[in-house]
Amino acid sequence: MTEPTVPDPAFLHAIAAETRVRMQTAEPAPSPYRGAPQELTDAVNHRIAALEGDLAHIVHTLHAHPETAYQEHASARVLADVIGAHGPDATVGAHGVATAIRAEITGNAPGPTIAVLSEYDALPGIGHACGHNVIAATGVGAFLALASVRDRLPGRVVFLGTPAEEGHSGKEVMARNGAFDGVDAAIMVHPYGYDLADQAWLGRRLLTITFTGVPAHASAQPFMGRNALDAASLAYQGIGLLRQQLPPSDRVHANIVEGGRSPNIIPDRAVLKLYARSRLPETLKDLSRRLDDIARGAALMTGTAVELSWDEHPPSLPIRTNSALTGRWVRAQQGRGRAPLPAGVVSDTLAASTDFGNVSYRIPGIHPLISIASPDTALHTSGFAAAANTEAAEQGAYDGAAGLALTALDYLCDPDLQRAVADEFAAQGGPIDVPAYFD
Repeated sequence: MTEPTVPDPAFLHAIAAETRVRMQTAEPAPSPYRGAPQELTDAVNHRIAALEGDLAHIVHTLHAHPETAYQEHASARVLADVIGAHGPDATVGAHGVATAIRAEITGNAPGPTIAVLSEYDALPGIGHACGHNVIAATGVGAFLALASVRDRLPGRVVFLGTPAEEGHSGKEVMARNGAFDGVDAAIMVHPYGYDLADQAWLGRRLLTITFTGVPAHASAQPFMGRNALDAASLAYQGIGLLRQQLPPSDRVHANIVEGGRSPNIIPDRAVLKLYARSRLPETLKDLSRRLDDIARGAALMTGTAVELSWDEHPPSLPIRTNSALTGRWVRAQQGRGRAPLPAGVVSDTLAASTDFGNVSYRIPGIHPLISIASPDTALHTSGFAAAANTEAAEQGAYDGAAGLALTALDYLCDPDLQRAVADEFAAQGGPIDVPAYFD
């Protein structure tokens, strides 16, 4: 038995070297807004320090008991219990999702509403290899820190526990059930190998292609069959050839998950499942059309029927980042001894997808990243799962909670920042109809 060849890491090494060079000159843009009064900022920081035990409890409890998409019953209960122990009521089963959470506080004066988000689903087989246990703690900590100053807080803060980010787009399901109605902005943070103020995130769609042919004896009467596996093979090869003409940021990954039962029978059924990803909503829509054409062309060439089923789970859009809010995140993180890098320092090649993108095309939002691991530790690996259960993960939870709380505080207290956030979102195109976008 031979062994697979070991992938050459030269390209990853080159990306890391380029990143180190860019880091030497990277300077996040300063934020011109005054933000919240210093006494409120100090009060929030003190509250975060007092919550460290609770946040560490969340990090390690969720890590020890990982639950996958829509199965996060115990995880949701942990978060709701921590919130409830400090006063605010937390509802589990919010917005039509059994493992979603909602809690909110209202300040002492009218103002906008900002949502602070937590994720807590794990990956099948490797647990919290995306660090959602850390994300869970950051959102809870930020919400409770803001709750501690509600008597001096204008506006409203909503905590949303959002299940099923991994492959299922739980935030979109919640959004369609009113989770973000009346919300003016949304914020969350994701653990990573770098501190990043902004990074590329790709939109993602799921496609299942089913080819139906005519079975026949593969030796005696092959001419009486129509081979569904041939159609699937042609579609798979067509996708491979398409890649030469795709934008560099586009990704298509496919598997033939069904292809016949016996070699001596012409297969009458074959199924491909694939992910399509792209950097912009418009280019994701174009990529979807091209994949449709490939599937229909493969069916035409083989005399088979084809059925295309898009979006078994709701699609995810790319993230549209609000730079005015990002500037306040950077300032808050600098106060914690971190230096978030601006967009473009870490290569956009290292891009994944998240359902927060759907939120960011409804309302202004940010989704920065916070370092809990070494830069060469990739998400969705056993190495990152181990990193999500360390002291660095705890510190990421504390710093992330403080960053989210202070960003929200600045937004609620500074009308100039509120206007800048809204004006930037409008200049980016304003909200889009996410459910109907790909119709």
